[in-house]
Amino acid sequence: MQRLLLVGFLVMLSALAHAQHRPPKLEPLPEPPPPPPMQEGDEPAVRIPVETGDKIEEVREGGRVVMLKVTPPRGKPYYLVDTTGNGNWMRRDSLDDGVRVPMWPIHTWD
Repeated sequence: MQRLLLVGFLVMLSALAHAQHRPPKLEPLPEPPPPPPMQEGDEPAVRIPVETGDKIEEVREGGRVVMLKVTPPRGKPYYLVDTTGNGNWMRRDSLDDGVRVPMWPIHTWD
């Protein structure tokens, strides 16, 4: 037991001694390079082609497009959803996310 206390004391003492060392003289970082030039205009650089005849409905939230409903002339409609807000669109065939809350009874009273 005394040996364990002695080892613990020595570990704490070495940790305190290590914490008191001063770091070497630090130098400031150099200035970062300027950002690359951006394309002019409001149009995005990448466009996703849509079949002619498809009906597209936009859902906006705060001025940003967060969901597109695409209805082809023949076929079922599907949705393009930006779930994270960074422009990564995910296709969903329905807005049902598949989460089912369990609804079985835990206890009943007579």
